[in-house]
Amino acid sequence: MSSNLLLSGAPNEIVVPFMGDSVPDGNLASVLKNVGDSVVVDEIVAQIETDKVTIDVRSSVAGRIEQILARQGDTVTPGTKVAIVAIGEPRAASPPGPTAFTTPSPRAPAAASPAVTVAPPPPKPGPVKVDAAAAASPKADDLSSPKRAAIPQLQGGERRVPMTRLRKRVATRLKDSQNTFALLTTFNELDMGNLMELRSQHKDTFLEKHGVKLGFMSGFVKGLVVPVLRGVDGMNFAQIEKMINMLGKKANDGSITIDDMAGGTFTISNGGVYGSLISTPIINPPQSAILGMHSIVKRPMVVGKDIIARPMMYVALTYDHRLIDGREAVLFLRAVKDNVEDPRRLLLDI
Repeated sequence: MSSNLLLSGAPNEIVVPFMGDSVPDGNLASVLKNVGDSVVVDEIVAQIETDKVTIDVRSSVAGRIEQILARQGDTVTPGTKVAIVAIGEPRAASPPGPTAFTTPSPRAPAAASPAVTVAPPPPKPGPVKVDAAAAASPKADDLSSPKRAAIPQLQGGERRVPMTRLRKRVATRLKDSQNTFALLTTFNELDMGNLMELRSQHKDTFLEKHGVKLGFMSGFVKGLVVPVLRGVDGMNFAQIEKMINMLGKKANDGSITIDDMAGGTFTISNGGVYGSLISTPIINPPQSAILGMHSIVKRPMVVGKDIIARPMMYVALTYDHRLIDGREAVLFLRAVKDNVEDPRRLLLDI
């Protein structure tokens, strides 16, 4: 990438920033600049993958990359030098010089075109007699050596890809959860009709007043991250939605921090947006439970003495049976069902 910089020659080091008290090191996942490239203040030069998040390494000055000191895949710690920048500032582009115009030399006269002869049209073909019996009978050669269909060539193939640091950490934690916790899952199904009707009636007014939509975040571009909402018991729906939107934007643009994901006690997972009908979610250590939501599907349900198609959703609560008794888990899931199926209970606090 070409640049128009007025360089002072003073070098500036780009180093790995502080990544959090619980993150001593990380892997250099990518270097986004090459030697000779220009950078501006706060531009991302490299990215570091840790056990929890991807951290951007930014330039604190404007200038040109003079050296790349770390390679992709290196293990780096806070303060590790990644690159050296020659400090510079943009300078005005010089006006273009006069353009030289040349007069084309006179071309030689075009050579005489060769004479073109036109052949007379071929005579029209006459009627052709076809032996129907011979046409219907295949040749002996065709019967003795049938042609084999061409086998299509498959494009691409398989290749080995090393696990990223984040993927290794996720695998370790989930396996530890399976080996350590006394996991037990209880299920129930919710009639979502009343809640969906309530949302449909008031979503526009809610958006106009609070500036957020009624909904839930479901996934992020850069992979699996679990932001934490603190003090939810003291928030109303609008405050919860604003916090969800803020954390969702930070997760998507890669600016989410380790502090945003620390200290969680309970997780809500929504596999329904991907079409999951039912699942048994795994607890994220050191939490004690996780609630899994799934897709909403119309199913025939008995309502009174009638069979009616209702929008139903399965929910699954996985909990650590060492800490939580089955009775409390079932009653909790039943309370979720009652409040979802009759949202007026939330207003009356019953």
